[in-house]
Amino acid sequence: MDIKSGCKYPASALSNFAPHPFEFRGFKVASMEGFLQGLKFKSKEMQAEVFTLVGKRAKFKGKKKNWKRTQTLWFQGQEIKRDSKEYQKLLDEAYDALAENTKFKAALLATGDAVIKHSIGRRNKSETVLTRSEFCSRLTKLRARFKK
Repeated sequence: MDIKSGCKYPASALSNFAPHPFEFRGFKVASMEGFLQGLKFKSKEMQAEVFTLVGKRAKFKGKKKNWKRTQTLWFQGQEIKRDSKEYQKLLDEAYDALAENTKFKAALLATGDAVIKHSIGRRNKSETVLTRSEFCSRLTKLRARFKK
């Protein structure tokens, strides 16, 4: 099942663009895209603002941020290197928080046993804050946990 915002349910509901609010370390986050784009901002205030955005609004807010040159992302003013175990743990924690959203969980379970893929995602960590494999592996892992 190819996860994209323009697809039918449940694929569209699993897109990072989908409006699935969750709480992360005390912050209200409106979508996973808002969270991911927010990590590009060093300013705590701007990051909190981007966390409240959904879909294309979130994507375009972070699109021009020049994080790729240094491979540096941020959470609450703390530097996080893109290719670090710390960053992977942050992603795991964020997806665990997203999994508390009942609509997200229902959509994930509605995929049944389908292979989850993301054909529009990038593969190279240095080019994106979330690669195809990072995204799909987290969804697959959460789904397996829910089925237990």
